[in-house]
Formats: sequence, C-alpha cells, structure tokens
Amino acid sequence: MTTANKDKLSSARFSEATDAFVEIFTASVDFDQRMAQQDIQGSIAHATMLCKIGILTETERDDIFQGLKQIGEEIERGEFQWSVQQEDVHMNLEARLTELIGIAGKKLHTGRSRNDQVATDIRLYMRSEINSIIAVITRLQTALLDLAEQEADTIMPGFTHLQVAQPVTFGHHLMAWFEMLVRDKERLEDCLKRVNIMPLGAAALAGTSYPIDRELTSELLGFSRPSANSLDSVSDRDFAIEFTAAGSIIMMHLSRFSEELVLWASAQFSFIELPDAFCTGSSIMPQKKNPDVPELVRGKSGRVTGHLVSLLMLMKGQPLAYNKDNQEDKEPLFDTADTLNNCLRAFADMVPHIQAKPENMYSAAKKGFATATDLADYLVRKGIAFRDAHEVVGLAVKLGLESERDLSEISLAELQGFSALITEDVFDILSLEGSVAARQHIGGTAPDTVRAAIKTARAAYL
Repeated sequence: MTTANKDKLSSARFSEATDAFVEIFTASVDFDQRMAQQDIQGSIAHATMLCKIGILTETERDDIFQGLKQIGEEIERGEFQWSVQQEDVHMNLEARLTELIGIAGKKLHTGRSRNDQVATDIRLYMRSEINSIIAVITRLQTALLDLAEQEADTIMPGFTHLQVAQPVTFGHHLMAWFEMLVRDKERLEDCLKRVNIMPLGAAALAGTSYPIDRELTSELLGFSRPSANSLDSVSDRDFAIEFTAAGSIIMMHLSRFSEELVLWASAQFSFIELPDAFCTGSSIMPQKKNPDVPELVRGKSGRVTGHLVSLLMLMKGQPLAYNKDNQEDKEPLFDTADTLNNCLRAFADMVPHIQAKPENMYSAAKKGFATATDLADYLVRKGIAFRDAHEVVGLAVKLGLESERDLSEISLAELQGFSALITEDVFDILSLEGSVAARQHIGGTAPDTVRAAIKTARAAYL
C-alpha cells in the first residue's frame, strides 16, 4: 500500500509515493517533537544570522520570528497538528511556518540541513536536561547533609561482605553517598563541556557555500564555540553516549543506596523508617509496608545501563557521515534523562523524611564484635606485632562467641589471660563510642570529624 503525498517538503525527487508502512516506520515525529522548542530556538538564531549576511531581509526575518513564536504557542497549548507525513519535528515546523508566512518560511532552511539541525537540537535539549539533573542532585545532596548532621552521633555497624565490620555513625554512612553524588555531578559538568559545542553550519556533511557566520549563531545559542569539522559535527553521538554513561553511574549509585534502604527498612534490620508517602501496602497482607520507591529506582537502573549499551551499539558500525541509524539515538537519550530526573527527584523528596532507629542500630553494632580491630590496634600500640595481635583478638572473639558476650563485656582478668599487656584502659577503646571517636582524621567516623566534613561540603558543593 502506498500513499500519495505531494505536500511532503522533500518529495520532489521521487516519482513513486512512499509506502504507508514505511512512512510510519521511518518517521520520528512521535518522539522528536519533544525537541520542538529547541528547534524553534535554533531556527531563530539561524534566521538572525541569515539576515545579517543578506540572505533574508529584515521583514522576512521578522515574519519568521513571528511565525515561530505562534508555532511555539500552539505547541504549548497542545493545538499544534503533528503530521507523520512530514516525518520529523523539523519538517513539521517548517511546513507550518510556510503555511503561516509563505515563501519566507521556505527560505529559513538556507545554509543548513536536517542533519546539523537535529544535532543542534539534541545538544540544546541535553544542555537543558543536564542542568536540570545537576540541580536535583544538589537538592538530594542538601537533604543528605541535613540528615547526616542530624545523625552525626548515631552509631551503627559498618559492613563488609554484609557482615558487621567496625562501628561507624549513620551520619558518616550518609556522607559516603554524598561523596558519590559529588563525583556524579562532576561527571555531568564535564560532559556538558563537550555537549555545549555547536554543530549548526555543518549542513548535511560538508558545510555550505553561503558565507554563514557560525560564531554569531554559536553566541546567540549560548554555545561555547562552533564545531571544528563538518563531518564529525553531524555524524557522531559520543556526547550522548557520554551523558548516558554518566547517567548509568548515577543510577548504579542510586541502586546501591536503594538496596541499603530496602535492607534497613526490613524487620530483620529495622534501622530506619521510610516515610509512608514513599511506600505501599499489600493487597492481601495488611501488615506490609513495601519500600516501593527504592525498589523501583533499583530496577530502573537497568534500563539506563541498557540505553548506554544501545547507543554504543548504534554508533559502532556507522561510516561517516550521517546515517538514518542515528534516528534511534533519541528515545534512549530521552528516557535516560527522564529516568534520572524522576529517580533523583524521588530520592530528594524522600531522604529528608527518613527516620533513624538509633537503638536498633546500636544493638546491631554490638552483636558482631565491631571493636575487634580496635583491640588489635591497642595491642600493636603496646608493642605486639599486628599478626600476633590479630591472633590474640581472635581468641578473645572466640570466648565472646562461646559466652555470648561482646568484647567490652569480657572481664579484664579474662582478657589478660590472652595478653598480659592488656590493662584497664582497654575498655576506653572497646566501647562503640570510643571506637568511633578515635577516628578523628580526615574522612574518619568521629562525630566531630563528620560535622566538620558536612560544613566543608556545604561550603564547597552547595
């Protein structure tokens, strides 16, 4: 089945109408219409430049501005009639512009191609999305700092292999997530440097014979500079891959955070209480409070990682310059941006309302001989080699296991049976409070050190 469409702006070359299925199959307007405002923004800058070099008259430029403004308003109101026959956002807007203002609308495409047009739209879109994501990361970081400051003295077990290792504070643990987000934000800021380069003017692949002023267009659109090579400008999507890679790392971090929240909120841990507004119940078990938001964020991490792989595979076999394959870059890119914004927003809204359960955290920290390393360090300071100290502590832990006592609950006489160098002062370091407070170096768990780290972080990153 074919469809005759002589109204199509690019149809003159063809004597046979496009197959109806192919027309739908190859169209991108259903998803790239999201970039309509960026397309209008780029067209306004392009028209300004064309007027400066004498391709457009001032009247034609002003008509284009007015027409694009009306189109933008129609889109905002949901009144714009999108047509799959016009294939994409660019042709839809150009067709409507020509309908509104006549021949001047057709002149707008002088000196550019849909290839450099879409590459420009994507970069404008990504620039906006990256700034939005950075802003919500900052909001989440603020929430983490506030909660960390509140819980700087709250002792909990630190884990390796999900086994109790050494005591830390809840505030110190939250600051670990803050630091991950610092790097996440830095990766996006660095990515933005490579996104913010203007491809407009590269045309289809070889530039244009018109005396265009790319510096002017770049300045009007807020880019740092025009791109340096026309072939590269329209064909590569490494900036989108880089963004998705940074997004995958962010989602990996949020997934790990989610896993801990799910564990901590369980009855088996009961370290925290998640806010009701971010949980759901069960259809048949009335006692359930399911941590749906962390679970869903943990699940959504996979789709962003999948988008990264998808974009890498999309680009890996393409010769220069532009190929239709690149139409497939937008949906994974759009979904990555949406997923990042939504997941980060969910966490930024949820974290301020997380309630710690200090008694449960403290009790858990006492169950796993969390101060065993402190006892080994104590013996080393008394002159025993670490490996020998390690053996002594192992014997003390064995006694604790057999008698169901923490190291701090074993008597001095019993401890001295393992080493005569142990004296009364050992109990200063065997307590959870003593262990945490002893680590006063930069990055340590001491509450005062955690508070100092929070103060530094507020000044440096917010």
